[in-house]
Amino acid sequence: MIITGINAVNEALESSVTIEKLYVRNGLFSEKIRSVVKKAKEKGARVIYEDQQKIDMIFPHEKNQGIIAETTEFIYTDLKTLLSVQASNRLFVVLAGIEDPHNLGAIMRVCESAGVTGVIIPERRSVGVNEAVIRASAGAVMHVPIAKVTNINDALRLLKEDFVNVYAADANGTSIYSLKLQGDIAIVIGNEGKGVPELSKKLSDKIVSLPQNGKVNSLNASVAAGIIIYEILRQRLTL
Repeated sequence: MIITGINAVNEALESSVTIEKLYVRNGLFSEKIRSVVKKAKEKGARVIYEDQQKIDMIFPHEKNQGIIAETTEFIYTDLKTLLSVQASNRLFVVLAGIEDPHNLGAIMRVCESAGVTGVIIPERRSVGVNEAVIRASAGAVMHVPIAKVTNINDALRLLKEDFVNVYAADANGTSIYSLKLQGDIAIVIGNEGKGVPELSKKLSDKIVSLPQNGKVNSLNASVAAGIIIYEILRQRLTL
């Protein structure tokens, strides 16, 4: 897997991801670059200096800042391991079919910033963690456990068995601002076009929505996720 850009590479080095090789453009000697190179060497990565033209030849389809890391494949967390996390007010984000890597990356960035316990995504009909997602998340995916499951609805059942309150985001629901969002919570965010599947909504404890006064009755999935997650965080911080 390829990671490009100094921030994403730095975040990867701060995580448990194994970096095999680090390509650095000749002439880059900023303090941040030196710090990244030092971390890479300490973790056993092979550091290779090349001209920008050579780097672009090796990685012709990758936009970069003169720094590219080759890593092992992303390692997902087992759902049962994720549910075994011992913490008060756990917060899970269930993504029911997000297909746009930029949306997933943006959601992961919010999740990392808000301290979300973990994210759950389906194996099929959904984007997984790839180079575009890592880049869009600015490396945040390296710090948030992600479980990939064969069936989202089975995952929701397991969450409920573990006494997690499941809330599905949908335009036709109860305003998120009218609810007391305490305890263990899972927020279900649906596909960019189709929304949350009907069965997933039926399995949820409540359907929640965001009030909208505009003419376009829709919010981008990552924007909606960010607003909901931070409303939960706001309530918890004001206790």
